[in-house]
Amino acid sequence: MTDSTLTLRAAPASGSASGEQSWLTSLSEWAVSLMEIIGPIGAGIAIALENLFPPLPSEVVLPMAGLTASRGSFTLFEALLWTTLGSVVGAFALYGLGRWLGAARLRAIAAKVPLLHPEDVDRTVAWFERHGGKAVFFGRMVPIFRSLISIPAGVAKMPLWRFGLLTAAGSLIWNTIFVLAGYLLGENWHVIEQYADILQYVVIGGVAVGIAWFLYARVRSLLASRRDA
Repeated sequence: MTDSTLTLRAAPASGSASGEQSWLTSLSEWAVSLMEIIGPIGAGIAIALENLFPPLPSEVVLPMAGLTASRGSFTLFEALLWTTLGSVVGAFALYGLGRWLGAARLRAIAAKVPLLHPEDVDRTVAWFERHGGKAVFFGRMVPIFRSLISIPAGVAKMPLWRFGLLTAAGSLIWNTIFVLAGYLLGENWHVIEQYADILQYVVIGGVAVGIAWFLYARVRSLLASRRDA
């Protein structure tokens, strides 16, 4: 077992009176072990998986890359390079899923889902064609959405070169913030854990409000159409 992993296990997660490990601490130990076994490529793999499985928080994995770099396992430049490459690879996988689904398949799915209509897919694609560049760039800096935004990009058939550049640029900014935080904070990385939880809850709450508003508007529209009929 490496010294880094031992140090992580010795420090209890903030807010845990009993000293028991949080799931974020366990994830951090796994990320550090992966990075120390195969170097900065491990950081890239961890971030690629984070893109494919949004519940894995990049706000914790990225500081671990910075912490491991501060210990000399690899350089800060390598940490930023490989985590950004991992972000792009994971994003392209979801882009490919969206491209495979396509607007036609999504229209067919929407026609079978209560409160959804094929026209909703058309409006979403039209919106993405107008604002997709900003959505991809800024979406890379929003938890959960940083992964999901790649799917509508594929559905809308955003040019690969444009999607790749916007994804790389947005990911580099996001990754740099958290990798540097881990690099500079070192053993005090648990400070980030406190804010990572808060940020996740805020985003999830925002998504829930957005879904509730959509359902409310859809129900009102259906009731209005029935009254008019």
